[in-house]
Amino acid sequence: MHTLATQVRTLMLLGHRQKTTARPSLIVTGPAAAGKTTALLEVGRTCHLAHLRKHPAPAGRAHQQAPVAYLLVPPGATAKTLATEFARYLGIPVTTRMTQNQITEAVCHTYTAAGVRLVLIDEIHRLNPRTTTGAEATDLLKDLTERIKATFVYTGIDVTSTPLFTGVRGAQLAGRASLITDMENALDLTHHTPHTLTRHATYLHQRTAGRIGSLARLIRQAAITALCDGTERITKKTLDAIPLDHLAEEANRPRTRPNARTGKPRT
Repeated sequence: MHTLATQVRTLMLLGHRQKTTARPSLIVTGPAAAGKTTALLEVGRTCHLAHLRKHPAPAGRAHQQAPVAYLLVPPGATAKTLATEFARYLGIPVTTRMTQNQITEAVCHTYTAAGVRLVLIDEIHRLNPRTTTGAEATDLLKDLTERIKATFVYTGIDVTSTPLFTGVRGAQLAGRASLITDMENALDLTHHTPHTLTRHATYLHQRTAGRIGSLARLIRQAAITALCDGTERITKKTLDAIPLDHLAEEANRPRTRPNARTGKPRT
């Protein structure tokens, strides 16, 4: 839970000023009944209370902002039912005559006006991009991450083994979840040793599978971590501790070779 809270905080800081593309997201996965939803709700509660302490409501007025949103992906979700779930959380009126686009427009406008900064989406494994309705729902989710100025955190059962991470749409989701020298020169860290990153160029290329988006996220998140923990420097140990998007982590995972005699993976 502590690790999840730390990751959510750094990703929210990472995406706060990001304007041109979808903000980096986080996926919490594992077996059923492992406590994923409990951890997610606790992190959401912590974020909500922290926001209220920092931005209290004016005297005599109810608080008009909703910094955190939480919703469940409905079984067999379509784009319209998923958009309706987003609307229901903030009490946005939805009628049967409204089109998906109308609901989506209302959701984006209201979430922005309400100051939603963290969107928690549970049961993400229910989305199946291989079906027509599932593909449309996945596309809607991608659209919302680009239009709502918030960090998205997903939870689901064994998500990496589901169709959600395969195909064109899966690759887009897996790759988001985020010039070595130029980026290092832009770091404003008091104790950072110059050229540290260039010395680790081979490691950085291997760790990020050569993807510039993954590299940018790794360095920026390491810088935020260094600021938050007070070290004010980036080391290889700092970089090792930061989880990256699914595509980069999969490419960097050691592969086992089968035993020549048994055909089974070597241990």
